Amino acid sequence: MMEAAITPSETLWQKIRDEAQRAAAADPIFGRALGGLIFAHDDFTGALSDLIGRRLGDSAAERARFTTFSRDAFNGQPNLIEAAGRDLQAIVLRDPAITGLLAPLLHFKGYVALQAWRVSNWLWHHDHRDAALLFQNEASNVLQVSIHPAASLGSSVYLDHATGIVIGADVVIGDEATILQNVSIGRGTELPARSPRIGRGVFIGSGATILGNVRSAILQRSAPTPS
Repeated sequence: MMEAAITPSETLWQKIRDEAQRAAAADPIFGRALGGLIFAHDDFTGALSDLIGRRLGDSAAERARFTTFSRDAFNGQPNLIEAAGRDLQAIVLRDPAITGLLAPLLHFKGYVALQAWRVSNWLWHHDHRDAALLFQNEASNVLQVSIHPAASLGSSVYLDHATGIVIGADVVIGDEATILQNVSIGRGTELPARSPRIGRGVFIGSGATILGNVRSAILQRSAPTPS
């Protein structure tokens, strides 16, 4: 089972730092970039908060704001950082092209977008809804991933390639789901409006559109909707 391979965030952070040390020794130019991204931080919370700020903020002030919101969320609800760690490890476990933790942490926009959503969801449920929608908007603009703060996603989720993923309000996605690019999941046109419920371990292929009162029993390997 995948859970047996999952390690807590403290151990995970040490593994990331060890990878970064090896990468810096092999490539001193890249190593200089790792100074601010990895080595300047004491823990996974600090590094991930800073990464979200760097990716979503255009200016120094915006980067600081997104970083602060992220740190507040991760410190306010520690299981969010554990979920972030499980998401990162899920990429390594499911993607045969990936052999370490450092590359997906720094370079996979789907991973950063998912963690930005985790922060926005925390903000949404703590009555900071304007800030939550700001996170959604910036992730959509910068990363091309739009996940409504009122959606519900489990852990060990992998947004693979990620461009064009849209997940609407009240959608529920279970643990260990994998979602490829150009996927839309949300409410249909029927009344009362209802959103899909995607179960544990579901794989949703590129180009799929899943709308309305849909349950995951028929979506164990979802293909694109015919045009």
